[in-house]
Amino acid sequence: MTGTAGLGAAAGHPGPRVTRPGRHGAPGGAGHGPLDLRCYLITSGTGRHTVNVAAAAAAAGAGVVQVRAKDATAAGLLELTLAVAEAVHEARHATRVLVDDRADVAFAARRRGAEVHGVHLGQSDLPVADARAMLGPAAIIGLTTGTAELVRGAEAQRELLDYIGAGPFRPTPTKDSGREPLGVDGYPPLVAATSLPIVAIGSVEPADVPALAGTGVAGVALVRGIMDAPDPGAVVHEVLAGFR
Repeated sequence: MTGTAGLGAAAGHPGPRVTRPGRHGAPGGAGHGPLDLRCYLITSGTGRHTVNVAAAAAAAGAGVVQVRAKDATAAGLLELTLAVAEAVHEARHATRVLVDDRADVAFAARRRGAEVHGVHLGQSDLPVADARAMLGPAAIIGLTTGTAELVRGAEAQRELLDYIGAGPFRPTPTKDSGREPLGVDGYPPLVAATSLPIVAIGSVEPADVPALAGTGVAGVALVRGIMDAPDPGAVVHEVLAGFR
């Protein structure tokens, strides 16, 4: 999937890159519209709280919910994914549900008829081409990056990808990537190096969003900022406002 610079950007600020309405026609399947990456929730936990927060974030306008449970078994992750997908679909049909790392779990959920739209892959997960072959042309596939070299590698696979994640923005307790934090200044060179939309990740807070939006990233990913919030919907609204 290729991206385009956002329209109406202020001088000196490229504006967010957004997914075009079709790597192969309509990303994520007909009826969903362009992929909205501005507010991207990554879940934590495996209980009812996780499902409820995912639904609340979707209802507030989050464009993507990624189901992540690093310590869950494949069966446990599938059960969680099915529950999240059902709740998100009921809350807001336009919100996409992705599975972290596990293309096989995404495939199994889709096979059961769940509204699961794809997978987000890490650098050590199933190769992008194999995930695309497994999930088909309409699935959404993202890939983790965070260095110029990794972004260039993703760009070489742009016909198979819909977006990339890049981070960490700042050090994060939820995931040790081994990469140096990018900060705001680290994103413009990465945005310039690819036609793919970029999602900034790594302890991003709502107050960071206006500055990050000015770098040209398409969105920001939050974990604790939404999962631990007393009002997840209010956080989503604040993030979306940062891209206006």
